[in-house]
Amino acid sequence: HAARPVADWLEDPGLSPALRAQLQLAQRARDFASQALALPDNASYRRYAVLDRPAAVWNVTAAPPDSLQLHQWCFPVAGCVGYRGYFALADAQAQARPLAQQGLEVHVYPVPAYSTLGWFNWLGGDPLLDTFVRWPEGELVGLLFHELSHQRVYLAGDMNFNESYATAVERLGTQAWLRQSTSAEAASPAWRAAQQRRAQFRALTQQTREALETLYAAPPADALAPAKARILQEFRARYQALRAQWLASPELAARPQAAEQSLQRLDRWVAEANNAAFGALAAYDLWVPAFTALFAQQAGEAAPWQAFHAAVEQLARQPEAERLRTLCALMPQRPAACDGAAATLSSATR
Repeated sequence: HAARPVADWLEDPGLSPALRAQLQLAQRARDFASQALALPDNASYRRYAVLDRPAAVWNVTAAPPDSLQLHQWCFPVAGCVGYRGYFALADAQAQARPLAQQGLEVHVYPVPAYSTLGWFNWLGGDPLLDTFVRWPEGELVGLLFHELSHQRVYLAGDMNFNESYATAVERLGTQAWLRQSTSAEAASPAWRAAQQRRAQFRALTQQTREALETLYAAPPADALAPAKARILQEFRARYQALRAQWLASPELAARPQAAEQSLQRLDRWVAEANNAAFGALAAYDLWVPAFTALFAQQAGEAAPWQAFHAAVEQLARQPEAERLRTLCALMPQRPAACDGAAATLSSATR
């Protein structure tokens, strides 16, 4: 209800030049998403809203103290997912308290954007928000591509599938955008440096998840808590070393105050990281290499992006066990999730 068409904002002579440039960038990226990436051409991200708060929603996740498997909430249309979102932080915290009282580890975290899966395009669609519109070019366009992907393919009840697919589209689509963007000369180095930092952090969190999963699979008698604490302590120490390396890089050393501010959200995540946090993070990473490989298979097609989305749609129609086998076969390196029976994989995605 707070959103107004971007065209109306651009007609306002009092609009700041910086915001004007970002809104114009977002509209070019929105056109690119439909024309070049075969993402839906609809009302979403054609309007802009000022929320005057740090997040669009706050998500709640929860997991047992000896497992990374997320507590599930089930909804019409969306199916079962490992998080529940609230428009007010106080409401999210109220949801978290009884979960913690049940003995679950709980994580409440801010989310800059969300997708209504295209169901509300008749009301104007998902808007651009002040929670992300000022992001650097690569991050802004990537978020739009990610969220629009949920409107193209969404498999109810499979959070890992949905988020990994959208993350693959985000990364591949941003690369395609920067190859053609007139501002790519300025945006590409910063985006690539940010991607390198994200890759390093992903590798660290993946190693930590694997260490926790190994521990939980065969916990030492009466020593789970100390062993778990050591793993998390090592994770945080390795993050601090990475953080110092990033701040010493030429790109961030040139703007130390902005760099420190940009890392605050990640610092908070690391400080609060628990089973619920690691379980949610895995959904955005697990099958990204598989979807990237699937995209590469469409290279010879006349319309590779259209062919890619069609292949993902076909994959989503497969029975669950068959879909998991297909994803595992696409992975360049077989992850631990692919070891064992399909039933084991199935439980990890529910």
